[in-house]
Amino acid sequence: MKPEMRFPEIRWTRSLPTPLVLTVARFGPCGLMRPGPGTWGSVAGVILFMAMFRLLGWWGALLADVGLIYLAVAFCGEAEIRLGKKDPGEVVLDEVVVMPLCYLGWSTLTGPLPVWGVLLAGFVLFRIFDIAKPCGIYRLQDMPGGWGVVVDDVAAALAACATLHLGVWLLRLI
Repeated sequence: MKPEMRFPEIRWTRSLPTPLVLTVARFGPCGLMRPGPGTWGSVAGVILFMAMFRLLGWWGALLADVGLIYLAVAFCGEAEIRLGKKDPGEVVLDEVVVMPLCYLGWSTLTGPLPVWGVLLAGFVLFRIFDIAKPCGIYRLQDMPGGWGVVVDDVAAALAACATLHLGVWLLRLI
C-alpha cells in the first residue's frame, strides 16, 4: 500500500470576511474580466514581475515568489470553499503569483532577445502549459484545497521558464 502524501492545511484565512477572500483570490477585478480570466490574471502577473521581481535576481525572485505562492494557496483554497467549486475560473491569484517564475534567470534571457520578446514568449508559453497541462501537470490539480489550485500553475510556470531558457540557448547557438 502506497503511503498518502499529506499537505498542511492552511486555516488562517477561514476567519477573514468572504468579500476580502474573494477579492484577493480574484485579484481584484481580474477574475471577473471576460473572456478568459486566467489570461487576465497572467497579464497581471507579467506586470507584477516587471514592477517588483525583475531586479531581484534569481534567488531573490524565487524567495519572494515562494511567499506569494503560500498566500495564493491560502486564499485560493478558501475561495474554493466559499464559492463551492473546485478550482473556479474566477480565482486567478494563482496565475498572478506564478508568472514571475516564468522569468527566473531574467538577465540571461534578455541578452539575445528584446525585453518585450521575452515577456511575450514567457506569457504565451505559460498559457500553453497552463491550458494544455502536459507531462502530468494535470494530475497536480488533484492535490487537496488550495494546493491543487496553485501547484499545477507552479509546474506550468517552471515548464515555461525551462522552455524559454532552452529557446534562448538554441538562439545563441545559431
